[in-house]
Formats: sequence, C-alpha cells, structure tokens
Amino acid sequence: MVLFGEKSGEPHGNPGGRQLKSGDLVLFDLGVVLDGYCSDITRTVAFKSATDKQKEIYDTVLRAELASLEMSKPGNRIGDLDSTARKIISDAGYGEYFPHRIGHGMGINVHEFPSMSHSNDGILKEGMVYTIEPGIYIPKIGGVRIEDDVLVTENGYETLTKFPKDLQIID
Repeated sequence: MVLFGEKSGEPHGNPGGRQLKSGDLVLFDLGVVLDGYCSDITRTVAFKSATDKQKEIYDTVLRAELASLEMSKPGNRIGDLDSTARKIISDAGYGEYFPHRIGHGMGINVHEFPSMSHSNDGILKEGMVYTIEPGIYIPKIGGVRIEDDVLVTENGYETLTKFPKDLQIID
C-alpha cells in the first residue's frame, strides 16, 4: 500500500487519485511471503521537501519505535512496548493521533497473535516474532509510520527488516 499527502493521515487508508506533490509525506506499507512466512515493513519519506512540523512528527515516531525496540527482551511485558511508545507520542502532543496498537505477531499470516497492545499482560519469550509500528496520523494533513519486524533473541532482539529509518527526502 502506498499513501501520500492527506491519505497518509489515515492509518489504514485507501490510495486516491491525485498526483504526488512537493512536500507530501509518502507512506509505504509493504510485505512479502518467503517459504510460507510473512514480512511487514513500513517506511515514510518526504517528496522534495519536509516542513519543520513533518520533521518533528517523524522524529517523534522514530523515537517511539526505537524505545519500543529496546524493550524487546525476554521477560518484558508485551503491553509495556505499546505503553512506552504511546508515552513518547503523547508527551510530544500527538497522543490522539496514534489510534492503533504498537504491533502484532506474525508468521504464516501477516497478522497473528499476540496483539501488541497496552492491555496485553503476556511476557516476551525468545523466538517470538512481531512488528513494532508506531504512527502519528493527522487527518487531512498526513501521517508517519515506521514499522519493523522483530525477533526476540536470548538476550534482546534482532530487527529482521533492514532498511534505513532516517527521514529521507526524495527528489
């Protein structure tokens, strides 16, 4: 799925018919199936330019994602990953614009258990695979989501998706 401009402000939006414009945020939500297992990655870029507000939103989402990744260790409570990201986004003034959970389990299906929501009291265990995907979506303006696939390892985590996360401005 590719959403840009105001359509990127809809977390599960549908692409529209208007042409890409300078200053649009462009959200790419992609995945493949390999040997029966799914992947899921989202990156957001800016087309030709980004405003200070867009950069602030991007930086907030990135900080939330990195903090949640650091919580990805055996023994940690699943809901704490969501709460960690949600606090960063809320403290930046965008709490109402983060309407979904931090992620979901994945494997044979792209959306599997566990639900990575703040209310999940389950405990992370080595071998679990899930997404971390915080986002800020401002209706009629635009949005940012950064998503990675995560494997819990013996002592922490491994990010299975390998693509830069710094804000890229594409010409």
